[in-house]
Amino acid sequence: MRSADQAAHRPGGPLPYAGGVGLVRKGGTMTAGERYERFAHLVRLGWDLHGLGVCASLVLPAGGEPVLEVRTAAGDPVRITVIRRYCGWVFTWRPWWARLWRRDKWVVAEADNAADIIMAEVNA
Repeated sequence: MRSADQAAHRPGGPLPYAGGVGLVRKGGTMTAGERYERFAHLVRLGWDLHGLGVCASLVLPAGGEPVLEVRTAAGDPVRITVIRRYCGWVFTWRPWWARLWRRDKWVVAEADNAADIIMAEVNA
C-alpha cells in the first residue's frame, strides 16, 4: 500500500520533503515516503552493481537505516548509504565519522553511472 507521500509524488516532479531540499526535519525523522525513496535508490543501485558483476547485499537492520553492502576488489566490505543533501539524494560510502571531514565521497543517486563511479572509487 502506498503512503500519502508516495501518492502525492509525480514522476519527474519535485520529491516530497518537508522543510525543503537538504534541510533536516526537527527530530531527524523521515516520512514513510522518504524511507521508501531511500530504499528504492538502494535497490536500484544494487541492481546496477549486479549488472557490473558485483555482489551486493541489501541490509535492513531492525533498528537502523538500510545500507547496501559490497566488497572491494581486495575483499574489504563497503557500506553504501543514501542521504538527502541540498542537491537531492546522494550515495555515500564513507563511515559517518568520515563524512564530517571527508565530504567529497558521494555521487548523486540519479546519476546513470553511479554504480561505475562508486566501484571505481572504492577500488582506487
